[in-house]
Amino acid sequence: MNERLRKLHQAGVSIWLDDLSRELLRSGKLAELINEDSVTGVTTNPTIFAAAFQDLSVYGDELAALKGVPIPEVIRRLMSVDVKAACQLFAPVYASSGGYDGRVSIEVEPGLAHETDLTVTQAAELRQLVGEPNVLIKIPATKAGLPAIRSTIAAGISVNVTLIFSLERYRAVMDAYILGLEDALAAGRDISTIHSVASFFVSRVDTEIDKRLEAIGTDAALALRGKAAVANARLAFAEYVDVFTTPRFEALKAKGANVQRPLWASTGVKNPAYPDTLYVSELITKPCVNTMPGATLAAYADHGEPGELISDTTTSFRPHAQQVMDDLASVGIDYDDVVDLLETEGVNKFIASWQDLVTSVTTAQQHI
Repeated sequence: MNERLRKLHQAGVSIWLDDLSRELLRSGKLAELINEDSVTGVTTNPTIFAAAFQDLSVYGDELAALKGVPIPEVIRRLMSVDVKAACQLFAPVYASSGGYDGRVSIEVEPGLAHETDLTVTQAAELRQLVGEPNVLIKIPATKAGLPAIRSTIAAGISVNVTLIFSLERYRAVMDAYILGLEDALAAGRDISTIHSVASFFVSRVDTEIDKRLEAIGTDAALALRGKAAVANARLAFAEYVDVFTTPRFEALKAKGANVQRPLWASTGVKNPAYPDTLYVSELITKPCVNTMPGATLAAYADHGEPGELISDTTTSFRPHAQQVMDDLASVGIDYDDVVDLLETEGVNKFIASWQDLVTSVTTAQQHI
């Protein structure tokens, strides 16, 4: 058992791997990560599957058997097979944690990001296709995604809300979750079985803001490089604490409701000048999920050192994080413009990955 990762888990961080493939499952590598590296869940996205499905030695027979089936349906079936297998592998973690961990995420088609009703329909289809209680359906936190999140939660389906960049949108996501719980309760559902995480993206914030700081070029601007992402995420955690300690949520909690944990996403460091464990060490919040690419997980296992532990009773981090954001504004950084751009780019990147996936599966079937 890796001691650094074990202590990180004990501090309140659920360690989820941001990767999944048939090879990870068959080789025993994922099982090893569970047993040795305190990994308690998995997240996926179209980019991850686009890479995995190119291995025809693994997926060739299934692709051949599905010839003639519409390509989007082929993709959903292949994804669901791997997600189902991963859910079964994590079943002991799911059971021992009472549903808190042992979770595996599968994403609705990215092209539906601005289609509320179609997102709700596909979320239900994916839940049924995987057929395991520990699956999380990923829905993007677009404006159209918010009512879809509410409806999906109301239907008793657990959700991983993805592509959150701004504090304002994060508040709207938490409200959609609570509204969904209220709807579910009104419909007579057992809300204790409904879980959710809110994926707040980290590294991309530094990438975009650092670029703007370097364009500004003043000493004051350059001194702020590498600080925005952690400050933004810490302020998001402050929002989480404020929302989930309200009388409104406490009333739901008394009836079995679970909090919607913040999930730190995009935690691989993009700038090689920064410590490769930056977005793990500086975001040890209790509770949270940190979904890590394999390289980030390995880096923390090798040399990661924890930074400040932040919990729902900690207050000292708030003024410092807010000061960073105020300083960014004072040198000319338009926060709203940054987060709007990042959401648009995020959706477009996942749509492009989905199209790459469609192309690669189409090409593969043509050569089988």
